[in-house]
Amino acid sequence: MRKTGKLDYLEMPAGGASIDRVKAFYAHAFSWSFTDYGPGYSAFSEGLDGGFDGNPEGNAKPLPVLYSDELETTLAVIEEAGGKIVKPIFSFPGGRRFHFTDPAGNELAVWSET
Repeated sequence: MRKTGKLDYLEMPAGGASIDRVKAFYAHAFSWSFTDYGPGYSAFSEGLDGGFDGNPEGNAKPLPVLYSDELETTLAVIEEAGGKIVKPIFSFPGGRRFHFTDPAGNELAVWSET
């Protein structure tokens, strides 16, 4: 159910990478599926919540954070799919996470409670 003021969409640039390459990465790493709207745009629907990071040394760009039941397995699959790990697994107050960049250079994080 959509609610006014609820964040429910995240648009990320594909940068210099082809959309097909970016789609293949997310399909392989997370089993995402896509709906194409012409040659230059592809939508996904995978769920989303959000928050604000008040750390002045934090990311200057939005940071999408994905969940994983098996953090180490997900890290391995991301590397296999062509992602680059930019922050190895570390603990934080909510659990553990790592950061990676996709083929277009977008930085994302993956977290787990354990």
